[in-house]
Amino acid sequence: MLAAGIVTAAGVAAATGPIAVPPAATKFNIGKLTAFALHDADFAAANDGSVFAIGGTTDEVAKILKAAGVPPDVIPLSVNVLLVKVKDHVVLIDTGLGPKAHGVLMLSLKKAGTSAGDITDVLITHVHGDHVGGLAAADGTPAFPKAKVRMSSAEWVFMQSQSDLAPLVKTISAQVQTFEPGTVVAPGITAVAIKGHTPGHMGYEIVDGEDRILDIGDSAHSSIVSLVRPDWAMGFDADRAVAKASREKLLSDLSKSHEKIFSPHFPYPGVGTVESEGIHYRWQPTLKSGKP
Repeated sequence: MLAAGIVTAAGVAAATGPIAVPPAATKFNIGKLTAFALHDADFAAANDGSVFAIGGTTDEVAKILKAAGVPPDVIPLSVNVLLVKVKDHVVLIDTGLGPKAHGVLMLSLKKAGTSAGDITDVLITHVHGDHVGGLAAADGTPAFPKAKVRMSSAEWVFMQSQSDLAPLVKTISAQVQTFEPGTVVAPGITAVAIKGHTPGHMGYEIVDGEDRILDIGDSAHSSIVSLVRPDWAMGFDADRAVAKASREKLLSDLSKSHEKIFSPHFPYPGVGTVESEGIHYRWQPTLKSGKP
């Protein structure tokens, strides 16, 4: 723990317990664009009040989990990565845990008919380890050697301040290009600030024609708990009050617009909509897991 709810990247993975999964790539379209949801890992987060549902009790969380038909002592999460092919760009949004934490992103990429050398742009939502761990190969060299690694300028400053990320910073420095919120970072892809989780946390809005999808990053983690009680804090949010306000506004807006989202941590493949359910919200998957 560093300060004010910020944790090291290594702490994220340690606190949640990554679970190995078979590689998977599920194909879908955004307008005429080809996209794939890629599976990197799963998590089992203990219902112990240390990370999730801060502000609630473990009994309250257990009741919500039981109502959703999952064990009351564990909050299930996934680690998902989004691949989008647009014009002459092959774009990866986040990179999962990486080989040192047994992430299977590279094998999932292969199932999507893509290699690491094909990636032209890596867009980072934020620099916690379950999103940037895959930027380095097992030998410490750049995992995507031909790609620009793009993140917000505030997030790059934050990344460079984290001592545990110093080796990764050194690995990717020559590839990094920063931007400000609202920047079109690739054709049809706009960086959207979703404040509170980290200093420069971004979502990415992908639009083609009348179709669109928003990668929400870590604005919400659990498809169950975060939607039933978005007012509960998440332990890894840098500014819990701001993150709560961002989460509540985002979920309210999405429930009205019915815009599709991609969530890195909702059940794989993580594509669906947020629907109103009384004063709460409900996750509605719109894409089933399957081979491309």
